[in-house]
Amino acid sequence: MPPTQIPQTYRVKSFGCQMNVYDGERMAELLAEQGITAAPDGAEADLVVLNTCHIREKAAEKVYSDIGRLRRADGSSPLIAVAGCVAQAEGDEIMKRAPAVQMVVGPQAYHRLPEMIREATGGKRVTDTDMPAQTKFGALPARNRDGRRSAPAAFLTVQEGCDKFCTYCVVPYTRGAEVSRPHAELIDEAKRLVDAGAREISLLGQNVNAWTGEDARGRTIGLDGLIRELAEIPELARIRYTTSHPNDFTEGLIAAHGEVDKLMPFLHLPVQAGSDRVLKAMNRSHTAESYLKVLEKVRAARPDIALSGDFIVGFPGESDAEFEDTLALVDTVRYAQCFSFKYSPRPGTPAATMDGQVPAEVMTERIMRLQAALGRDQTAFNKASVGKTCQVLVERKGKLPGQWLGKSPWLQSVYFEDDVAVGDMVTVELTEGGYNAVSARLLSPVAA
Repeated sequence: MPPTQIPQTYRVKSFGCQMNVYDGERMAELLAEQGITAAPDGAEADLVVLNTCHIREKAAEKVYSDIGRLRRADGSSPLIAVAGCVAQAEGDEIMKRAPAVQMVVGPQAYHRLPEMIREATGGKRVTDTDMPAQTKFGALPARNRDGRRSAPAAFLTVQEGCDKFCTYCVVPYTRGAEVSRPHAELIDEAKRLVDAGAREISLLGQNVNAWTGEDARGRTIGLDGLIRELAEIPELARIRYTTSHPNDFTEGLIAAHGEVDKLMPFLHLPVQAGSDRVLKAMNRSHTAESYLKVLEKVRAARPDIALSGDFIVGFPGESDAEFEDTLALVDTVRYAQCFSFKYSPRPGTPAATMDGQVPAEVMTERIMRLQAALGRDQTAFNKASVGKTCQVLVERKGKLPGQWLGKSPWLQSVYFEDDVAVGDMVTVELTEGGYNAVSARLLSPVAA
């Protein structure tokens, strides 16, 4: 595409966390406001935005591979923008190593995409990785202003950034300090999503339970207060939130799990390790005991809650005994779902230069043992669900003819066959549980 040609079609490819999915949706809305349309499936796009994540291992190298795959048969490339956390952390290096990239934009600056596109199509290569005091949200278009339908399960970012500075994590450097979006802005966006068809909203943040704001009466409220207000939206059936930090978990939020029917019985609360010494080295500011006490309180408020977490194995200096502490914590909690990773150093983080880097073969052995324990518990949770009656929000068609996929209140993937439609809320009986999903049969037609 000649540098002076304005793109007519776009494709946004998002990697990593749910906040990146949300950011990708917002970038798509920005591009649509400029009259640029989504490229049809299978068609080449004039503009490709790679919305990157820096959490996974070798994230930057995967970006370069994706850039290379965008080269066309005639040797040309679309207009390429690299966005997200890899862009923030390694923007200058991307511009040096990948001449095909015309734009690099960090996660706090993507509201400038339209302006950057105009500069890029004029022949410039443009970088913006600023973290302005004024957040990007005020510059973004209102949700669903063009009349497009929302997904049945929608995301809403309420908080960004992190002040915790865990020694392994790049988020404070790529997303900046903790910022809470204003209360009125969030209520308005939630109502727009619901008006456009959303039945479930997941509230997102790097430390989502650190959100705070002033309500319409000028009272300071926390995440639990926001959840209670969102629950008043009549057509909104379900509320979820992720990701939480154990040290920001308030008594009010615990109480909300027992008192707000629309708040789903699922909690993702990362612990990262079961050893207090390792947790201190990670700068996690909680202990295994304090973490377990939070879970105990939440279970007392909502006995049927499904628990999820994050673990890192092989953090620098982790001994065999300390890894056994992690396995013991897993045995105590019995998670319904979990994410687990081998430690990998991130440039610029304190842990990257710590002594005692654990050999790769040791980390591999530990992650296999940990994932076997987590898989055991996830399968057991799903099997224990058999016979339960619950509502399922239908999200999409399954892979088999006549099959549909939705989510249970406990965030399980539920497969069933019947005559329904995306967005329906149906009552099912769970009939079979496996590792990744449960099967069900429809008990009632579409819920009102």
